[in-house]
Amino acid sequence: MRNARKLAVSGAAIVATAVVFLIPFAFILVNAMKDEQQAARLDFALPTTFRIWENLVEVVTTRNWMLLKAFLNSAILTVGSVTLLVIVSAMVGFVLQRRKTRWNGLINFLILAGLMMPPAVVPTIWLLQSLGLFATLHGLILIEVAYHMSFCILLYRAFIATIPRELDEAAIIDGAKPLDVFFRVVLPLLWPVTVTNIVVQTVSIFNDFTNPLYYAPGASNATVQLTLYNFVSQFDTAYNLLFMNILLITIPPLVVFLFFNRQIVAGMTAGAVKG
Repeated sequence: MRNARKLAVSGAAIVATAVVFLIPFAFILVNAMKDEQQAARLDFALPTTFRIWENLVEVVTTRNWMLLKAFLNSAILTVGSVTLLVIVSAMVGFVLQRRKTRWNGLINFLILAGLMMPPAVVPTIWLLQSLGLFATLHGLILIEVAYHMSFCILLYRAFIATIPRELDEAAIIDGAKPLDVFFRVVLPLLWPVTVTNIVVQTVSIFNDFTNPLYYAPGASNATVQLTLYNFVSQFDTAYNLLFMNILLITIPPLVVFLFFNRQIVAGMTAGAVKG
């Protein structure tokens, strides 16, 4: 009876996964292979003529190869943001966990507030304009770091709590300076949670649509998600090209997630299991 119940639950989970993930992906794939007239029907019917290559070439070459420029911008945005997130969040988590001061309560409140409070778009734009960072990629990198740092700090702090303080003290006795303690002793031990943060934040930032739209307008700053506007208008939408574009920008984060899925789970649960 118990085995039958487990089998039923597993079957229900597989069906739910197929409905939520596989069916939409199959819908995108089928319509990306059609011509404009067939794709406009928005159904699951197989195409009478396959236009995979033609749609791919048109999507890539539209607006002077804008998609390639957008992939480059997204790569710069993602790599820069994730690098800063990992280094800064790990250092903040280390200090918060190792040094207890009267300010820790306030800092913890601000970190949690960063998770709960929605971003204020207009004041943020005003601040970026005042600093000369509006409509720039490096300004957008700082925005992504600010919006995702709270989550990363919480993961790092929970994991650092499982690392014995004796390692820090032994390194200090051997003459290590504070930065040496962090970068040469603690940071290498944070690899599981670092991989988790890298993968989760890479997928999140690469797929981000609203922040580049608000804070980095202009064709020169376009990221891959904003290229969807190339095939959508008020009166006409080329659904075959739109779905081909969606397919192209979905593949990189999907591959990253599939290859590092186990590392994500290990990093999310390591601190809880050890604690």
